[in-house]
Amino acid sequence: MFLRTAWVQSDNAIANNIFKTGNNDDTMQLLKNTLKPILLAVRIWVFTSLVFGFGWFLFGILYATDIGMALLGIIAAICAAIGSLPVLLVLALLLPRINGLSLPKNSKINRLVLASFICTLPYGVIGGSIFVNFYNSNGYAADYLLYSLAVSGALFACNVIAMLVNSKAILCFFSIPEHGNYSFNQINQQMETEQQYALPQEKNASNKILIKGLITGALILIMMIPTIFVSNLVTERERRQDEVVKEVSSKWASDQTVAGPYIWLPYTVNITNKDQKVETVTKHLLLLPENLTIAGNLSPEIRPRSIYKVLLYKSTLNTAGNFFIRVPKEIDPAALQLANAKICFGITDFKGIEEKVVVNFNGVSYELSPGLPANDIDSNGLSAPINLGTSDFGRNIAFNMQLKVKGSGQLHFVPLSGYSSVALQSTWINPSFDGNNLPGERSVSKEGFTAKWTVNKANLPYGTILQGAEFNKSNFAFGVSMVQPADQYAKTTRSIKYAILFIGLSFSLFFVVEIMQKKPLHPVQYVLVGLALVIFYTLLLSFSEFILFDQAYLIASLATILLITLYAKSHFANWKTAALLGSVLCGLYGFIFILIRLEDTALLVGSIGLFLVLALVMYGSRKINWYNTAGTKNDFASI
Repeated sequence: MFLRTAWVQSDNAIANNIFKTGNNDDTMQLLKNTLKPILLAVRIWVFTSLVFGFGWFLFGILYATDIGMALLGIIAAICAAIGSLPVLLVLALLLPRINGLSLPKNSKINRLVLASFICTLPYGVIGGSIFVNFYNSNGYAADYLLYSLAVSGALFACNVIAMLVNSKAILCFFSIPEHGNYSFNQINQQMETEQQYALPQEKNASNKILIKGLITGALILIMMIPTIFVSNLVTERERRQDEVVKEVSSKWASDQTVAGPYIWLPYTVNITNKDQKVETVTKHLLLLPENLTIAGNLSPEIRPRSIYKVLLYKSTLNTAGNFFIRVPKEIDPAALQLANAKICFGITDFKGIEEKVVVNFNGVSYELSPGLPANDIDSNGLSAPINLGTSDFGRNIAFNMQLKVKGSGQLHFVPLSGYSSVALQSTWINPSFDGNNLPGERSVSKEGFTAKWTVNKANLPYGTILQGAEFNKSNFAFGVSMVQPADQYAKTTRSIKYAILFIGLSFSLFFVVEIMQKKPLHPVQYVLVGLALVIFYTLLLSFSEFILFDQAYLIASLATILLITLYAKSHFANWKTAALLGSVLCGLYGFIFILIRLEDTALLVGSIGLFLVLALVMYGSRKINWYNTAGTKNDFASI
């Protein structure tokens, strides 16, 4: 047994070192005074805090970018000591109660280990909340469970190490009865008897199974810690990809939102200021088209950068429509500054303009230049002075223009007209239609997609004349986003959410098999199997950056299954058992792959699958004699 072996092997040293006194009564009094529950609880508490601080120090040395994080281990130890004061009180109260039970010493140790494990659970709950909030996790429930288990496992590991360091004191404490008078010879004889028969003859095999079950459960929690590092690695690689995409996009062109064209028309008005004097100020109108039709195509381009691929696009937009020029009744036509009228066109990133932009307005061509006379609609855009006279009022004026633009990510449109019609086509097969409106007509196939949006006055909270009002175009924009066909980082992150299922079921299966085969695995062997399961995620992440995610999942899962199957064969020396373990792992990896691919029905399929897995485990373990009653031998040499 993992803990018990260390304690039992130290019995001889205890008998030789502690009981070497001349007076038996003095020895008893010394033991009672030295091994008081509060003193033993303090020793465990102090060493647990020190182990926690040392672990923080090692983490800082291995993973931190500066030595300051490592030096925080001292503060971490102090904080751990302060935060675990309730556990100190619990141990001080529980130790005499456990010692007062009429149970063998080993059973008392089992209860101490179980009590210590239970004490870590509340801290896991608190730590899980802190980590989830710190990392601003989206998948709150899954991440919360993962972090909570990892925190509980780490704290329990620190506590186990502390108890191993204090194993002699714990053995001595449980060797002294809480009530009654034992002589020195009785205690010494009891300890020698336990030492002589502890290893070769296990009187209570059920206690061994219980201890092994607790250790296996603790190892499951501890193995959650590496999955957190893998999850952070996925996040780091995803951020690196985003940085590469932003870098390439900044040199190419960012996502584009086009708005217009529209007419900027200034006018003067007389107002009375604070001094009761009349002054003339200039205001402006924005005249929107009555009809606007945009027909365009998107040509996707994939540019490799390092190991990443950046999705870009080029687009040609043919725009046509007409204005119906009129002004509100409250504005005097004589106050209009028709000579200063401009036609404007909004665009997000000037770098995306490939050719000069020329608009044909009322039969005259105007070349647009960067700069807008007002920021009511856009802060970036193009404009040009136009010829507008009083004869143009009350009639339709046609316009048309062609815009060749490039960008990345998105192409959106703002419906700045009484009636807008936007039609797009592309060879890209993975579009995402988003924004304020979805296309009324759409078709997506292996050849690409086509989409058409229509918006009219009844759909908009504004008319074709905007006067002195701020206009938030993001509230009305719509369009398409160019989506990569597979986001390997998102799928890898989803697979890590099921790490507890991988590790928990695998360890449980090995636990049941070792009991049935009577060939126990050492805790170190469990750790090796757990590390193989964790390395699966690093294989999946690294392969998926070069090949398709499905292929990467197949390679990583087969490599992991083969490794664990061969390891099981070497231990159990039975191909049938190894094949059984390999088959279960194949089913488990296949089940998780299905859950990753599913979206809406993932919860339903996952719940049914887990129910069936639990049913199979219950069916397979129905004949195990957990209490080792007469007729069945579940005993094994060591745990």
